[in-house]
Amino acid sequence: VQLVESGGGLVQPGGSLRLSCAASGRSLANVAIGWFRQAPGKEREGVSCINHSGEYKQYADSVKGRFTISRDNAKNMVFLQMSSLMAEGTAVYYCVGEGWYGHKCGPTFGSWGQGTQVTVSS
Repeated sequence: VQLVESGGGLVQPGGSLRLSCAASGRSLANVAIGWFRQAPGKEREGVSCINHSGEYKQYADSVKGRFTISRDNAKNMVFLQMSSLMAEGTAVYYCVGEGWYGHKCGPTFGSWGQGTQVTVSS
């Protein structure tokens, strides 16, 4: 699954951004999708995941209550609405296909894209 992320940019602390993840070449309708991020000098970490139907969603503790994952299978897209962004949210954000077993996401599969840069700064 080749996914392309978009929607990143520069935002002030407390601001919001909506990231998009689009697929080319195949339908995402049967695929769980995860959002990950990698901050400078840090390991890539999972942020959120949504199962194929959108019924189940998971969030890292650090973003619960501030980020919302959603999907539109008709448009073959997955979104990450980010609110109340903090400086710690500065990172490159990636979306990737994930397995879905026992109501949990993982492991990831497919290739990682270029990601989209999110910079939270005043």
